[in-house]
Amino acid sequence: MGNWFTENGPLLGLALLDGIASAALIFMVAVGLNLVFGVLRVLNVAHGSLFAIGAYAAASVGFFAASAGLPAWASLPALLFAAMLVGLVLGPLIERLLLRRIYDEEPVLQLLVTFALFMILEDAQKLVWGVQPVSFSTPVSLMGTVDVPFGTDVIPYNTYQVILLPAVAVVTLVGLAIFLRRTLTGRVILAVTMDREAATAMGIDARKVFLLTFTFGAMLAALGGALSTPTSSLVPGIGASTIVLSFAVVATAGLGQIEGAALTALMIGIGRSIAVTFYPELEVVVPYIIMVAVLLVRPQGLFGVVETRRV
Repeated sequence: MGNWFTENGPLLGLALLDGIASAALIFMVAVGLNLVFGVLRVLNVAHGSLFAIGAYAAASVGFFAASAGLPAWASLPALLFAAMLVGLVLGPLIERLLLRRIYDEEPVLQLLVTFALFMILEDAQKLVWGVQPVSFSTPVSLMGTVDVPFGTDVIPYNTYQVILLPAVAVVTLVGLAIFLRRTLTGRVILAVTMDREAATAMGIDARKVFLLTFTFGAMLAALGGALSTPTSSLVPGIGASTIVLSFAVVATAGLGQIEGAALTALMIGIGRSIAVTFYPELEVVVPYIIMVAVLLVRPQGLFGVVETRRV
């Protein structure tokens, strides 16, 4: 065992760093998905498409900024701008025109409707951006690399992935927790989450809460996509693979659990990265092995609670 760590130490360290960076991106999508489900009680399959559109939009805005002669550092705020633009445009549009009509429908119908929306948005991406790979790596090149000590080894790694991505994920988690627990708007959202009927009876406009929540969730998904743009090549299908991983995170953490999504994203991100490095044939199944192992012991998820059904 000692020889194994000596020989594979750098690879293991690299896998851990890859896993943390991957977990940060998965968390951004999963926490938005979890937030939307917790409030709206709709499991939005099209959430992955918002991730993909955010990624493509970030690349487009970045290319525009470069062609306009803006300095290289402008590529970083361009990622945030693209995510906000996608969330603020598509979020209210989807919620008002589509989701608002199915809130009281059966969950199966909700899944079918959001899956249909997912397929429509996937085709829309191909019409707008085509099917050729799109790459925009300026932020990664701009931030350079940093040496990360790991045991007796030093691993050079992209500063963007090892510092910026985890930092954004942590700020998102802490900011969201403070917003929900310490602000009036956040407490209103929690009230609707816990008991929609009672909140409505007290004068809370649940429709406005749904609109705000879905728009914010859409922005988080788009932000995850925008942040992934500098580190990956964008191709059709990235939304599908992301939403599948996000569902695994949400199911493992427990539906509606925001803080739990951070830990489970880290588990799945690191587990998947280690599989890619040492056991590539298990890459696809590792997230689901983790999910199934947790659900066999705790069917409600690691942090989920068993709810009493109201009749």
